[in-house]
Amino acid sequence: MNGVLIIDKPAGLTSHDVVNRVRRILGQRSIGHLGTLDPMATGVLPLVTGSFTRLAQFYVASEKTYEGVICFGFSTDTYDAEGEPTGESKSVNLSREELEIHAPKFRGVIEQIPPPFSAKKINGVPAYKLARKHKEVVLKPVQVEIKEFEILTVEADHASFRARVASGTYMRSVAHDLGQLLGCGAHLESLRRTSVAEFTLADAHTLEAIAEAKNNQRPKVPATLDELFVHPRQLLPQLPSVTADEQNAARIRAGRPVNLPELSRARQVKVFAGQRELIAVATRVAGTLFHAKLVLSVPEIPVRQV
Repeated sequence: MNGVLIIDKPAGLTSHDVVNRVRRILGQRSIGHLGTLDPMATGVLPLVTGSFTRLAQFYVASEKTYEGVICFGFSTDTYDAEGEPTGESKSVNLSREELEIHAPKFRGVIEQIPPPFSAKKINGVPAYKLARKHKEVVLKPVQVEIKEFEILTVEADHASFRARVASGTYMRSVAHDLGQLLGCGAHLESLRRTSVAEFTLADAHTLEAIAEAKNNQRPKVPATLDELFVHPRQLLPQLPSVTADEQNAARIRAGRPVNLPELSRARQVKVFAGQRELIAVATRVAGTLFHAKLVLSVPEIPVRQV
């Protein structure tokens, strides 16, 4: 089964836990995800299955959007609600105006120190493994981009927000650093990812819905398991599509060069056989010469237009 499946991740599971559950449901080993979510976080977790795992390379730098709640009054060692407090709790009664003063400091390209409990590596060892052993974790600031950071509501010691960020941004660090600026401490109380690249909550399904579809327990909701997968034509919408005829599709699968008269002059294009079968992503290398990374075939071949 080859495709992209969007899961609405529940709280309490790691992204790897979700992958393992879907592996068991589908009876398929080759499954990966497009961007880790912390265990406490919920929302959009795109999975790639079968040969579509090869599409992961095109989503490495995907933009993400979040909605969440920051709790002020104390910080934690994990920068979220699952960690241990790092100091005494303070009574806080913030106003929206106070937060709006500091919010602009978390917009644009900024320097951010990742949380100690993160996958960032120190001498080849993930930081969270060192932190769990109570060893010193010294992480260097990294450059991240926060395209939008909006305070939605403020109630005493809680504030809700919405953010749109580039890949690699930690919202836990945003919460922690905001608390440091205010001098009262803060941590991320809850987080929900509302989109990754072109995928949104409207595309997402619960693990229960996937299992029901697989087992046909409720055949009308949804009608079939296939309907839960994202239609291949909706993937990578920034790339134009070209449909290869049977002869050219066969040549591509055989690892042979092929001329595609309809090929766009864009830098990259998606190549389909029929309406649903995505067989290659072709990249222009020079002039009309393209190199195709096969999605549904193993070899990599050049694709050119004359």
